[in-house]
Amino acid sequence: MQQHIFTADHEAFRGLVRDFIAREVVPHYEDWEKAGRLPRKIFEQLGSLGVMGLAIPEEYGGSGLDDYRYNVVLQEETARHLVTLGTVRTQLDVILPYFLAYANKEQRERWFPRLAAGTLLTAIAMTEPGTGSDLAGIRTTAVREGDHYVVNGAKTFITGGLLADLVIVVARTSSDPGDRRAGLTLLVVEDGMPGFSRGRVLDKIGIKVQDTVELAFDDVRVPVANRLGEEGEAFSYLGHNLPQERMTVAVGSVAQAQAALDTTVAYVKDRTVFGKELSSFQNTKFELAAVAAEVEAAQAMLDRAVRELVEGRLSGADAAKVKLFCTEMQARAVDRCLQLFGGYGYIREYPIARLYADARITRIYAGTSEVMKVIIAKSLGL
Repeated sequence: MQQHIFTADHEAFRGLVRDFIAREVVPHYEDWEKAGRLPRKIFEQLGSLGVMGLAIPEEYGGSGLDDYRYNVVLQEETARHLVTLGTVRTQLDVILPYFLAYANKEQRERWFPRLAAGTLLTAIAMTEPGTGSDLAGIRTTAVREGDHYVVNGAKTFITGGLLADLVIVVARTSSDPGDRRAGLTLLVVEDGMPGFSRGRVLDKIGIKVQDTVELAFDDVRVPVANRLGEEGEAFSYLGHNLPQERMTVAVGSVAQAQAALDTTVAYVKDRTVFGKELSSFQNTKFELAAVAAEVEAAQAMLDRAVRELVEGRLSGADAAKVKLFCTEMQARAVDRCLQLFGGYGYIREYPIARLYADARITRIYAGTSEVMKVIIAKSLGL
C-alpha cells in the first residue's frame, strides 16, 4: 500500500536526504560505530543542508517548517540505508521541541542560530539511577540562590551527552509531599560550567553509533536566564512533549522492520540451501508473508497517528498505543527475519544482526512497553 501523508515538498526533501546519506554517512558508518559516536561534522553538514533548522523560525536561520513529516522522512531514509542517526534524531524530534515551545526571546537569539547551523549540540537529562520511567521520582535538585540555581545530582542513559554543548536538565526546585509531580524545572546546563562532568560512556548492546553517557552535577551554578519556561512546570512540559518522542520511536521501529524485511527478501533470493534457493521453500514464503502483513498494518496505524500529530490532535494514550504496537511488531519481525539467515544472522557483518541488536531498546526507552500499557489502560478507565 502507498503512503498518502507526504506532499511533493516532502518527497523532494527525501531525495536530498537519500543522496546525502548514501554519500556522507554509509561509507563512514562502520568507523563511527567503532568510535561509539557520530562526528560533530555530520551535524554541521546537516545544518548546511538545512536539516537541523527545518523547524526553527526563519529569523534565526531556520526554514520555519514545523512539520513532523520531514522528521519521518529522515528516519525512513536512514533505515532504508541500514544506518541510524540516533543522536541527530534525538536533537530534532525530542529536544528541539522544548526549545521551540519554551525558550524566551533572549534564549532564542542566543541559541537558535547555532542550533539551525548544527554547531550547537544538545541532550536532555531526565533519567536517573533508580528512577527509570518514574519522572516524578527525580532527585536531582536545583536550589535558587539569587540569579542562579545550584544543581546537584546524577543522570544516566543520556543520549548525545558526550558531545552536547547544552543539556536540558530536569531538576527538583521544590517538593510537595502531596504531589510528587510538582516542583520540577527545566534548566539548561552548558558545557564547561564548573561542577558539570561526564561519567562513563555506556557500552550498549546496540545503536553503537549513538553515545550514551552518565552525567554528574556537583554544585553547578546555572543562571536563572538558562531556565526553560516557568519554575515548577517541567512535569507538564514533559507530558506535552512525550507523545512526539514516543511517535519518533514508533516511526523508527516501522522503518527498521521494513528494512529488515527488504534485506531478508534480497538474501533469501540469493541464498542456496540443499541445492535450492532459500526463497523457494514454503516456510520462507510463509514467514516473510506474515512479516509483510504485520509491517503494513503497523505502517497504516503509524500514518494515521502522524497525521493526527501534525494536526495537533494526537493524545498521549494514542501515542502509547502506537509505540506499543509498532515496537512489539518490530521485535517479532526482525527476529523472524534473522532466523532465515541461519548462523549468518548472528554475525555482525550482516545488517540483520545490527537491526536485531538495535531493535531491543525500542521497547524500553521513551517509556517501556509496560508503561505504555498502563497509560492505555487508564484511557479505558481501568
